[in-house]
Amino acid sequence: MLSRSCLGLLNHVTTNDYIEQPTTVQKLIAPVTGEDERNFQQSTVSVSSSPVSRERRRMIIVANQLPIRVVKASDKDEKKLKFEWDVDSIYFQLKDGFSEKVEVLYVGSLKAEIDQSEQEEVAQVLFEKFRCVPTFLPSEIHNKFYHGFCKHYLWPLFHYMLPVSKSQGARFDRSQWLAYVSANRIFADKVTEVLNPDEDYVWVHDYHLMILPTFLRKRCPRVKLGFFLHNTFPTSEIYRTLPVREEILRGFLNCDLIGFHTFDYARHFLSCCSRMLGLDYESKRGYIGLDYFGRNVTIKILPAGIHMGLLESVLSLPDTATRVKELKEEFEGKVVILGVDDMDLFKGIGLKFLALGKLLEVNEKARGKVVLVQILNQARSKGKDIQDLKFEIEAIAKEINDKYGDKQSGYRPIVCVNGPVSTQEKAAYYAISECCIVNAVRDGMNLMPYEYTVCRQGSVELDKALGVENDEAKKSVIIVSEFIGCSPSLSCAIRVNPWNIDDVCEAMNSAIRMVDAEKQLRHEKNYKYISSHDVAYWAKSFDQDLERACREHYVKKWLDVGLGLNFRIIALDPSFKKLSVDYIVSAYRDTKSRLILLDYDGTMMPQGSLDKTPSSDVISLLNGLCSDPKNVVFIVSGRDRECLSKWFSPCDKLGLSAEHGYFTRWSKDSPWKTCALASDFDWKNTVEPVMALYTEATDGSFIEKKESAMVWQHQEADPDFGSWQAKELLDHLESVLANEPVVVKRGQHIVEVKPQGVNKGIVVEELISTMRNEEKSPDFLLCIGDDRSDEDMFESIANLALPTISQVFPCTVGQKPSRAKYYLDDTPDVITLLEGLLRHQQQRQINHNVE
Repeated sequence: MLSRSCLGLLNHVTTNDYIEQPTTVQKLIAPVTGEDERNFQQSTVSVSSSPVSRERRRMIIVANQLPIRVVKASDKDEKKLKFEWDVDSIYFQLKDGFSEKVEVLYVGSLKAEIDQSEQEEVAQVLFEKFRCVPTFLPSEIHNKFYHGFCKHYLWPLFHYMLPVSKSQGARFDRSQWLAYVSANRIFADKVTEVLNPDEDYVWVHDYHLMILPTFLRKRCPRVKLGFFLHNTFPTSEIYRTLPVREEILRGFLNCDLIGFHTFDYARHFLSCCSRMLGLDYESKRGYIGLDYFGRNVTIKILPAGIHMGLLESVLSLPDTATRVKELKEEFEGKVVILGVDDMDLFKGIGLKFLALGKLLEVNEKARGKVVLVQILNQARSKGKDIQDLKFEIEAIAKEINDKYGDKQSGYRPIVCVNGPVSTQEKAAYYAISECCIVNAVRDGMNLMPYEYTVCRQGSVELDKALGVENDEAKKSVIIVSEFIGCSPSLSCAIRVNPWNIDDVCEAMNSAIRMVDAEKQLRHEKNYKYISSHDVAYWAKSFDQDLERACREHYVKKWLDVGLGLNFRIIALDPSFKKLSVDYIVSAYRDTKSRLILLDYDGTMMPQGSLDKTPSSDVISLLNGLCSDPKNVVFIVSGRDRECLSKWFSPCDKLGLSAEHGYFTRWSKDSPWKTCALASDFDWKNTVEPVMALYTEATDGSFIEKKESAMVWQHQEADPDFGSWQAKELLDHLESVLANEPVVVKRGQHIVEVKPQGVNKGIVVEELISTMRNEEKSPDFLLCIGDDRSDEDMFESIANLALPTISQVFPCTVGQKPSRAKYYLDDTPDVITLLEGLLRHQQQRQINHNVE
């Protein structure tokens, strides 16, 4: 089943494209095997023009379950199925946040198992009537994917429960992980069926589909892709225990926009990116962004909301008012505290019951008056842990009811209502409850306090049922665990530590004794926030940020690299290309005055090498290039001049520029010259004690002293602590050195203080200027480097007016965003390129001698 836009796209596919594409798609559809994590072939995706603007655009919502209810038809054919919108689903409700010009499609599973023979017909009906594309997972894959990896492994782990022993939770099972991969691939297949990658937006939801973005980005590098995690995200200490931690992280990072309910969840995610992938983040104009291979991945923090209109319409129903009357009579004279929770290990239901028991123990006046009504929704998974939890909850409730209940009056302190309970029924309970409590030990968001507050705001019908005046000020009290996602947004709730029974008991006591004026103030402030930050506001805000995050998709060239699920896209300038030996040799041959600038660490010598001393082959190569009188060859490095002099002592004609250009010499026999700057280094006396203070306080850090600079290194320190200390050190040094002729710069794992105007870019300008003054103006310039300091050279070359230099080759090492126009993959490629130039030079010399 293909949409018209997808069919139109296929009509423009070339024969070769069509032949190659099914290979990947067929592999992704096939059942998962041990070979599934094979290498992806590297390919370059060319830049296309910006898409043709349309009056309408499409948003594809991808979630584990479609917002569709499956019910049996009421006619004679009992097997016939009927479908209707699940209006309680947040995925259905979020449509209200989009404009009328946005067409919404859904991709996800149904909540009922469909016979294989009926799947095609069901898919056709759902697409035509609901714009839904169902994913039919084989039962074995579904069980391992959902009940296995998602619910019994990821869910507990993301809620901070480590499976130290079998009794404490399910351990990592590779077969379940492969089922998770397979399920995500099937979802990717369905999205691809309806996706027009140049125009559509895709919004993926929740932890069931965390690697889906990787598959979509692989197939459609320019896809506009957002992800929202409705779950918690654990600290890096917990997350790092995942054997597939990097694969999942890269799934997130293959998106353009990643959403979290709270800053805590986002902070934990960013910490994982820093510790495991070495990625730093920064905040610009209110947006947090990660630079991931040239793509800016935006982090959004905004809790989801509820659908105000839907709940208000339920409150206006006559049946709701009738039910409210009944409940008011049932609990006449009682103070009702309400809890609504799934049957889940992390909801803290047992702890809540124990707190009520403690309240009744210490407050005799509460006995016979306070009732905790606990609505228990059905568990979303199956297993022994759920049965054990149910047994524990029932046992605690029975003990408290037996101890403090009154059979004669029918009073029970704890009233359990087993679900499922309709929205209308819950609204009635909300309306008659003086207080609601969410006591989860860990929960992603939990919208129950939002719903409670809106129901307490009431309606004309409810006010009549409750016997209150319509203009009477509303009141409510919320008790929330500090470990749930909605806690930060409810500023007037009573926050509790669910593990502290006395703390929760005191909160309950405060709630039932609180004066009406305070209840009214708390209600008013909470309601103002909830009503203005509803589900439509949340969806609209996410949609706008996704559109903003994807603006540069059509001004980049995309390069896909990586192995298996470690696949990633590199965003490059359209003119960025690999520098080939044949291409540069032709330019090298036809020029007469050449300047060759080479960085050392990471360029001539691999970064990971323990021994940085240049090999005899490198020395021979440099001497060979220097032997040509047309060549001026320089090593431009951040290392000190003593080190460079020692390493390159066999190279008589090689030029050296040390400490990022502060010291320069043209050959072994020429003297070192400093750049035309003040040579007063008294500022070091101020810098050294400050850096020493931070070194002593930061394990793994050290000070590197150069003649012209001081560098604080924190590469071996804890990533987060080192980064925090670096920021503080930067501020500290900028403050004490405000009147000194120096700059304080923060680089990768360093904070450096050096004289103003010293950088590798100045080296390029001075060398070219000197050659021109000596009437040896270069007509060939090759500049190769690999790190941030080398970008100064590339920027200087880009900004210089070089009319006399006909052949210019700024080249970075590695496929990454750069001011350079060319790249080489790694250090061996640099050596190969220089050897190619040397071979051409030697061949020309041989030919000249023969002539």
